[in-house]
Amino acid sequence: MSSKKDVHIRFRYSDGRNIQLFHKSEILIRPVAFDCRKECIKAKIVFDADKRRLIDKAISDRKDLIRKLCARIADKTALSSEWLEISIDKELHPEKYDTRLKTSMFFESFEEFLQTRPLSAVRIRNFRVIFRTLQRYELYTRRVGRAENDFSLSFDMFTPDRIRDFVDFLKTEHEICKTYPELYELRVKCHDPKPRGQNTVNDVLIKLRTLFLWAVKNNKTTNNPFRIFPIEECVYGTPYYISIEERNTLYNTDLASRPALETQRDIFVFQCLIGCRVSDLYKLTKQNVINGAVEYIARKTKDSRPVTVRVPLNSKAQEILKEYAGYEGKSLLPYISEHKYNKAIKEAFTMAGLTRSVTLLDPLTRECITRPLNEIASSHLARRCFVGNLYKQVKDPLLVGELSGHKEGSRAFARYREIDEAIKTELVKMLE
Repeated sequence: MSSKKDVHIRFRYSDGRNIQLFHKSEILIRPVAFDCRKECIKAKIVFDADKRRLIDKAISDRKDLIRKLCARIADKTALSSEWLEISIDKELHPEKYDTRLKTSMFFESFEEFLQTRPLSAVRIRNFRVIFRTLQRYELYTRRVGRAENDFSLSFDMFTPDRIRDFVDFLKTEHEICKTYPELYELRVKCHDPKPRGQNTVNDVLIKLRTLFLWAVKNNKTTNNPFRIFPIEECVYGTPYYISIEERNTLYNTDLASRPALETQRDIFVFQCLIGCRVSDLYKLTKQNVINGAVEYIARKTKDSRPVTVRVPLNSKAQEILKEYAGYEGKSLLPYISEHKYNKAIKEAFTMAGLTRSVTLLDPLTRECITRPLNEIASSHLARRCFVGNLYKQVKDPLLVGELSGHKEGSRAFARYREIDEAIKTELVKMLE
C-alpha cells in the first residue's frame, strides 16, 4: 500500500491470551506519518498543528472508549470484535439507534438471556450469530416493503407463519445479501452468508426455541410458538473415520522439512489417541496429565451435568508428550488457531497420501457425494478416529462414552453402529 494514501487506523484490544478484539476506526492517516510504537503522529514529521492535535486526541479518546466499553462486561468470554464495533457505533452515533431500535425489547431481552444464562463461550458465540441474523431479518422485512417502516421484532409476534418466513430468510440469505447489501452495514454485518442446509436451519430454530423457553419462564412473554411448530429431525450421514493403520501412516510420514506442519500433525495424532473435542483439547495444560492419564471436564457437559473424562495415555500418546516436554507455553502442546489447525491437518493428510474417497451426505442437498479424505479432514476427524476404532473393538457405547465424554444414550452411537462391514459380517455369522 502506498505511504501517500490515507488509511484507517485500526485498534486492537487484548485481555489475556484468548481475548483479542479488533476495531477499524474512521480516523484516517498516512502510514508514513504514524508512529506505531507511540501510537500517535510522528514528532519530527511536518504536519498541520491543528490536524495533529485533533488526530492524536481522536486516537486517545478511542482508546479510552474501548477500555470503558470492555470494562463494563464482567464475562470477558462474551466479548467479540463484532460486539466492539456495534458498541462503539452506538456510542458515537446514538441517533441511528433511536429510530432503528426504538422498540428493541426483543433484542434487549436476548442480550439479557446471553448475560444471565450459564453458557459456555462457544455457545455464546453461536447465539450471537443468531442474534445478528435476527437483526438482519428485521431490517430485511422492514426494507423490502413486507412490513411497516417501524417494524420491529417482538416475542409476541412470533407465530408458526413468522417462523416459516424466518426459515425462508435463512435459506435464501446468501442471495438476499447480493440484492440488499445495506443489510450488511456496520450494525448487523456478517461475513458473506453461505447457503444453509436444513440441519443448520434446525440448529438455529432449536436455539431460538431455547430463547423462547427462557422468555416464558422469566415473564418476558406468554407466547411460545414452538409448542405448535415442530422442528425437523436432523439428518446425518454415516460417520467416516480413519483406521488405526491410516493414523499410523500419518504419524510416520517424514515431515522434518516442515517442522511447523510436523508439530500440528503430532497434535492431531495425540487428539486421535485421547478422543476429545478440539475445544477441550485447546484447554488442556500440563496439569491435566495425572498419573499417566489425561483428565478434563468435557465442555459440552460443563453447564448442565459436568462429566469428568479420564483417558489413560498409551505409549504413542506418551511419546508425543515427551517430544514436546520442553514446550514452555501454558497449554499442553503448541496449539495454533483452530482455522490454521484444520488447514494443517488437510495438508498433512495430503503429504501422507491419505486421499481415499469418502462418501458423505451433502448438508445442502442431503444427497450422497464422494470427496477425497485429505480435502475434508479436520480436527473432529480425530475424535471420530478415537470413537470409531474403539467402538469397532468393544461395541459398547457406555464404555466408549466413558472415554470420549459422550452422554449416556447419545444418539451419535446410533450412527456408529452402521459404520463397519466387519461388525455386520460377525453378526450374520452368529446365525450359522
